[in-house]
Amino acid sequence: MTTSPNLITVKETAEYLRIPLPTVYYLVQRGQIPAVQIGGRWRVKKDLLDRDILHTESGGQPTVLVVDDDEALQETFKLFLKKAGFSRNIVGTGKEALAALEKQKFDLCFLDLQLPDITGDMIYAVAKEKYPDLPIVIITGYPDSEMMNNILKHGPVTVLKKPLRVEDLQWTLRHLGHKAEAEKAAA
Repeated sequence: MTTSPNLITVKETAEYLRIPLPTVYYLVQRGQIPAVQIGGRWRVKKDLLDRDILHTESGGQPTVLVVDDDEALQETFKLFLKKAGFSRNIVGTGKEALAALEKQKFDLCFLDLQLPDITGDMIYAVAKEKYPDLPIVIITGYPDSEMMNNILKHGPVTVLKKPLRVEDLQWTLRHLGHKAEAEKAAA
């Protein structure tokens, strides 16, 4: 039996999303993953999965990955980016950042250099290899570090020094082409 290239099996969906197979069945049956039944078997609509679940199509909210282990700074980003109209994924470890980068394409990333498990320059290298056009803004209290030198080997980068100010975030959004979002956050 041939299926549309747009339809994938539940097993393929589990592999694609990197979640357990029973979880996919549960989400499909609850209608939280776009699927149809064909011959008694579930088929997931990959284009709708990408658009509605993973938000990989442009035209929706821009999606930002924030990687920083400072809980106060995470809260600042959460509020600022919500007000600016961004969808956001905020993580506190390098391992979580790498997992997020595997699952989804982001429009922008804020990356701390000092993380509890993996250094920021390593995450930067992986992110740039997978998504060469991803704008990554480094946030650090150590701008003159060896990690920063490793990142600069990839080319120019935007750096925000800690402690961060909301004005710095607004300026960065405008500078990276998100003028409307920066203005929303300023309002």
